Amino acid sequence: MKVIVAGDFCPRYRVADLLKENKFCNVLSDMKDIVTNADYSIVNFECPIVEDEDELISKCGPNLRSTAKAIDAIQYAGFSCATLANNHIGDYGSDAVNRTIRLLHANGLDTVGAGKNIRDASMVLYKEIKGEKIAIINCCEHEFSIATDSRAGANPLDPIQQFYRIQEARQKADFVFVIVHGGHELHQLPSPRMQALYRFFVDVGADAVVNGHQHCYSGYEFYKGKPIVYGLGNLCFDNPKKIHDIWNEGYMAEINFSDSDISLKLHPYIQCDEIPRVHLLKNRDEFEKKIEELNSIIFSKEALLEATENYYRSTENKFLVIHEPYSNRWMKFLYSRHLLPSFVSKKRMLKLLNFIECESQRDRHIYAIKRYLNL
Repeated sequence: MKVIVAGDFCPRYRVADLLKENKFCNVLSDMKDIVTNADYSIVNFECPIVEDEDELISKCGPNLRSTAKAIDAIQYAGFSCATLANNHIGDYGSDAVNRTIRLLHANGLDTVGAGKNIRDASMVLYKEIKGEKIAIINCCEHEFSIATDSRAGANPLDPIQQFYRIQEARQKADFVFVIVHGGHELHQLPSPRMQALYRFFVDVGADAVVNGHQHCYSGYEFYKGKPIVYGLGNLCFDNPKKIHDIWNEGYMAEINFSDSDISLKLHPYIQCDEIPRVHLLKNRDEFEKKIEELNSIIFSKEALLEATENYYRSTENKFLVIHEPYSNRWMKFLYSRHLLPSFVSKKRMLKLLNFIECESQRDRHIYAIKRYLNL
């Protein structure tokens, strides 16, 4: 059973203009053969289908949206299924989530990872393919898209719930496939927490784990004979500010499921660089070299920890500034460059650490903030 998994699809800017004119081949023709030759193909649908009456939600970061042309595009490319557990599916509220699911289904695509409430969002997708059944579980890290008992949205990353879903799927399917949306944006390595969790998913029954979200590709490993892919990169996500950048590099993961062996093959490409299209790499030398470098770090517990800590140190001021009285973006910039002083005392920072680190304190802190924001 050959399954293709692709990263984030969000048609914006130049790509949105091409899709409006039904020029799907200009963007996606290069990858179509790989997708259609698979027995089943999956893409992360990163933005809801929005209409004028939909209101954007209050959140940090951009609110992404698309039109029904986005569905036409992934149909043209040959995808069978859209994963919806991501940090943007809920950007325009429940109506947009439900509409997106309804339109995908109406156009013959399967969905997993989102629903009209938390119960529906967490459901496992079962597919019969070539006489064997595969179970697909899709979840994402907590941001602003998470479903609740009364709100449509995404299935949250919750190791306890995923454990039960994997156990359930293990009883009903021949293969269990977990797809996660999470990680550090524009950082090409998983954190030790991610690695430990995804290995745990394998320990409790997953046959493969694939991660996306970081807007750049990462490496992979085989753990107990099962592939864990730590980052696919963007499939098609135009950004005028990103040219010749890791934002523009990615790969599709081809996973072959069989009783005797589960294998992995990568299909690298450049997307939305100088030209707004997905262009398969013909010369893979640099890509293979980079994958080997990333994998060597992933294989070493010490090297991965060191790389993660180096990354955290390089970005720590961007997180510390939120506790300072600086609200103007230029003042934040100056603070992040150590050109403005800190006004937060050690005593206050210790209290903040306790609020974040202690589960019970964190629960109370989050509840208080949500009450304040009327969320």
